[in-house]
Amino acid sequence: MYILGIETSCDDTAAAVLDGEGTVQANIISSQDTLHQRFGGIVPELASRRHMELITVNVDRALRRAHLDFADIDLISVTQGPGLIGSLLVGFSYAKALSFTRKIPFVGVDHMAGHLLSAFLEKDQPAFPYVALIVSGGTSALFKVTGFTDFALIGSTRDDAAGEAFDKIARYLQLGYPGGPVVSRHAERGNPAAVSLPRAWLAEHAHDFSFSGLKTAVLNHCNRLRQTGELDDAKKNDICASFQQAVVDVLVRKTVAAALAHEIDTIVLGGGVSANRELRGQMSEACHGKGLSLHLPVLENCTDNAAMIAFAGLKKFETGAEGMYDDDVFSRSPLGR
Repeated sequence: MYILGIETSCDDTAAAVLDGEGTVQANIISSQDTLHQRFGGIVPELASRRHMELITVNVDRALRRAHLDFADIDLISVTQGPGLIGSLLVGFSYAKALSFTRKIPFVGVDHMAGHLLSAFLEKDQPAFPYVALIVSGGTSALFKVTGFTDFALIGSTRDDAAGEAFDKIARYLQLGYPGGPVVSRHAERGNPAAVSLPRAWLAEHAHDFSFSGLKTAVLNHCNRLRQTGELDDAKKNDICASFQQAVVDVLVRKTVAAALAHEIDTIVLGGGVSANRELRGQMSEACHGKGLSLHLPVLENCTDNAAMIAFAGLKKFETGAEGMYDDDVFSRSPLGR
């Protein structure tokens, strides 16, 4: 059995092929970073148009890399949401058309489910149950995962997602795009203790996140430095390092606390921000100190990719689920409510 995965939820056009055992045969990802860079963020209309240009090309590339053709594909798995509606429609419509003309069953997959299961693309796979931290530009959430299709939300962001906060700080400091990697690069040259910034712990035992106050504190600090002409490159590096450390502190402590509260000894990271080196390193140290097992997908599997969509689709299909041609995309995940 071979599964074709398609992912176009935001600004990455991705296609992948997995076999029935979940082994990746091909994984193609085309980034649009250079396209959106001059705007400091993603322009939805441009993203949709680029997906239309690349979707057929990348599916063909994935099939060639796997040494297969459409006749070998037994299932099409495609992201149905959440994401940008225009971008989602490109991939979802393509998958439905391909399913109809080639007589191949398809399943629509929640993008969040892909991230929750991305650790199964690795050789060292987690055991159920586990607590998953999914942290990206649009999501900061904690889930209790008890099976391949069994996810329970136990904490989410009340305002800005962590990745969104990274992007906003990068834009305000005029550092470039995308915000996460560029802030991290500047943070490497800064002092994480240079600026005193707040951590929103919320109520006792709360597993939710809040980064809006942190973002505002950083902006206020930058404004004061600008007024006195002190906002130079060295200060920007310190701000990035201090901001990043504040985010990592909250993510690590709340994730470990959630695992301990639910008496679960395994933690999984997923989403684009999980590629952050400080987050990975400090989460590893915290888990080691508490005797918890940590599973970190390789960097390629942290960001949006079609391999995780193919795997999640396979597991959904094994439950008997199958897509219908009148299905539509959705902008918000029902898993995150």
